[in-house]
Amino acid sequence: MEVRSLYRYARMSPFKLRQLTREIQGLPAAEALDIIKFSPLKASRLVGQTLSSAIANAENNHNLDVAKLVIKEATIGEGPTLKRIMTRARGSAAPIRKRTSHIRITLVESNEMPVRGKERQEARRAAWKAKQSAKKSA
Repeated sequence: MEVRSLYRYARMSPFKLRQLTREIQGLPAAEALDIIKFSPLKASRLVGQTLSSAIANAENNHNLDVAKLVIKEATIGEGPTLKRIMTRARGSAAPIRKRTSHIRITLVESNEMPVRGKERQEARRAAWKAKQSAKKSA
């Protein structure tokens, strides 16, 4: 069972948010919360809110055990950009782009997905080989 949480129009650049989401992808939810809690980045507050919401959704709406939850994917999409101008010398103007982001976090139970390391690599490799053999037979 997949549980999703979405934070739309977060007022932060996707480049800055991706820095944190790369670190937590594939980790157990509790461990990811610890990493986020002690991160000095502003992005940690936004990603932490979204992860907490996903955990609450899993616990309350789908009756899943919080201890078994693993982050399947944490993706950052680009939202609309607010375009502003800053005046410059001699009556000219320079553009200012205030970027927004959409944060998506998907959780699964740990028995559905190997957590880390060789187990995860082997599972991905087996899935890829199965996909390739299906393509050849078709």
